[in-house]
Amino acid sequence: QVQLDESGGGLVQAGGSLRLSCAASGRSGRTLRRYNMGWFRQAPGKEREFVVAITWNGGTIGYADSVKGRFTISRDNAKNTVHLQMNSLKPEDTAVYYCAAGQIATMKEAGFDSWGQGTQVTVFS
Repeated sequence: QVQLDESGGGLVQAGGSLRLSCAASGRSGRTLRRYNMGWFRQAPGKEREFVVAITWNGGTIGYADSVKGRFTISRDNAKNTVHLQMNSLKPEDTAVYYCAAGQIATMKEAGFDSWGQGTQVTVFS
């Protein structure tokens, strides 16, 4: 298991950008090389949905259609950190964003068994 801590959320105007970070800690957090990483989000009153995921060696698993071309995931295993660069933000992007880790390369929530507590992103127009 690995402990994950998201940061970088906040209030941003539509069309703006935010960069979310996910830091790993604990024994398993010394390296992320064995983990596929993903970002999910949950808007008020809605189910948590997949945003984007990346393999342990940097390959793209997939992007949700709603964020493709606007969001970019990256990772730095040496620093035990994953990032989500969010550009051209829309009010529909408003949600709590969660960082997740797992050993299966998948876009399904069930494939991730370590989760952060989430960081709030609010986009206003």
